[in-house]
Amino acid sequence: TKSRGFLWLVIDNARFCLLAGLILLYLLCGAAIFSALEHPFELRARLLWKQQLDNFTRRYRVNLGALHTLLRQYEEANGAGIRVDTLRPRWDFSGAFYFVGTVVSTIGFGMTTPATIAGKIFLIFYGLIGCAATILFFNLFLERIITMLAYIMRWCHERRLRCAGVGVVSSREESSGEEDSLEGWKPSVYYVMLILGIASVVIACSASTLYSSMENWSYVDSLYFCFVAFSTIGFGDLVSSQRQQYESQEAYRFGNCLFILMGVCCIYSLFNVISIVIKQTLNWILGKLVCSGKHQLCSCSTPGCCETDAGAVAEVQVGRRLSGEMISVNEFMASNKVSLALLQKQLSETAHQGPRQSYSHQNGFSGGVGALGIMNNRLQETSVDR
Repeated sequence: TKSRGFLWLVIDNARFCLLAGLILLYLLCGAAIFSALEHPFELRARLLWKQQLDNFTRRYRVNLGALHTLLRQYEEANGAGIRVDTLRPRWDFSGAFYFVGTVVSTIGFGMTTPATIAGKIFLIFYGLIGCAATILFFNLFLERIITMLAYIMRWCHERRLRCAGVGVVSSREESSGEEDSLEGWKPSVYYVMLILGIASVVIACSASTLYSSMENWSYVDSLYFCFVAFSTIGFGDLVSSQRQQYESQEAYRFGNCLFILMGVCCIYSLFNVISIVIKQTLNWILGKLVCSGKHQLCSCSTPGCCETDAGAVAEVQVGRRLSGEMISVNEFMASNKVSLALLQKQLSETAHQGPRQSYSHQNGFSGGVGALGIMNNRLQETSVDR
């Protein structure tokens, strides 16, 4: 048991190191590409600014040092919300409400920041509770989205069966043990990812149409803003609803908040589902490396020993957690699919209107999906009575 536990720990750490290495490689490639794309533009802008500064000092006979002092003072005023153009006040009630919305959603555009010591201290405690509550909201939203999509996919599947002339047995007949034409059917996780992706694109394109007309941005800039805002990256180079006056101002600000809320929810859900698929891909790569390099780690000698049915994987995972034992290497290779299997299992149970009961609810934790589900699974492991 100790040797199996050690091997499980080694493989789990190998998966972590593989992901860390791939992320580092991804960062290096991204840095190289962005440097090649943006650095020449930065050099041209710097040269143009130097020429403009020299021309201004010569034309108006202004002392260069005094001008630099004025520019630094303007940068400080700019950070406090003072602009050359007429913008809405940063810290009236509507501006403050927009600010707290960017705080709890973790977008953090950066165009408005607290300047007082009391404001900075209050932000620490306010953001701690607000961000945690919003993350919980996003995870609960994801669970309900998955539930809704599962029902929709089941309805579409039943309709397709009826059009094909295949009878569909009711849920009561299912429980009596009669054969169901839907037996063995499971909603696809990849369809969930596709639907969330389409929904995110539709919301982003609709919002971009609104922003390009109201903010006078190009459509590409509007799409760029939508991704930066919806993904909660929040650079702050483009920020919506900042001018003092708009046509149909109240309707626009309501639409802006609604688009940001829907976009963040959809993109967050999409990111969680994509992360599960990425983890599955990493596990597949690691499984191939382990099985090809050290085939003797598999407990069976038949080809495909590292492949296991998704439903059985979830049961193996639950059984291991209840017993509190270290799993064998073969079971570990099976559990490589556990994240995808759990999401698939939730989809299947929801679509078939089956009871979603597990030992986790006996301990007061919700299994869930996404980032919160990872933490809940760990809490489940430590809370099982032995």
